[in-house]
Amino acid sequence: MSRVILDIETVGKDFESLDTPTQEYLLRYAETDDEKEEIKDRLSFYPLTAEIVTIGLLEPDSKKGFVFFQTTGNPLLPFEEDDILYETGTETEIIRKFWNIIKQYRQFITFNGRGFDCPFILVRTAVNKIKPTKDLMPNRYGDIHIDLLDQLTFFGASRRRFNLDMWCRTFGIKSPKEGGITGYEVKDLFKAGRCLDIARYCVGDLRATRELLSYWETYMRFSP
Repeated sequence: MSRVILDIETVGKDFESLDTPTQEYLLRYAETDDEKEEIKDRLSFYPLTAEIVTIGLLEPDSKKGFVFFQTTGNPLLPFEEDDILYETGTETEIIRKFWNIIKQYRQFITFNGRGFDCPFILVRTAVNKIKPTKDLMPNRYGDIHIDLLDQLTFFGASRRRFNLDMWCRTFGIKSPKEGGITGYEVKDLFKAGRCLDIARYCVGDLRATRELLSYWETYMRFSP
């Protein structure tokens, strides 16, 4: 079976760059300065106030993959590192590269892809006027999209939804967060021009997801 793991990294716009109606809409329920700052800090999580800066793909069986990422400096020539091909481009370009690659796989795997990555990609795809080449939101209970967060919570039967880092720690998997980077810091790294660090962090997420997939398939997924 041809299958691939996918993950994205996103960066929110500066709040001050948004027009006045948008600022007012976002802050309409914020009553304190802390609540306002929290809203501003979370702009990276919404495709209407953020953009994709990195898209990563990893084949769990061959361990080969692709990372397409934006850079604030000069574009880098494509290069390979530890079986991962890195390429740079604008958001439009990296989204096009993603759709060109993903269409060849029968199955794709994510962690919280139904709740975050896939809807985010689809909205940003529309913003960039690109036509999708694959259905990223197929039947939730089928085998085209395996969202490990769905599987590990038994499709919501377990009420607490732990993040990837917690699941990695539970199963003794090296967490990408151990490198000192979290999703909340991606915006600052991007501003600082550390775009390759973000791309490598994305690869860490992909590899952690691969190990988590292996645990789920080996010890939790029932096979008659």
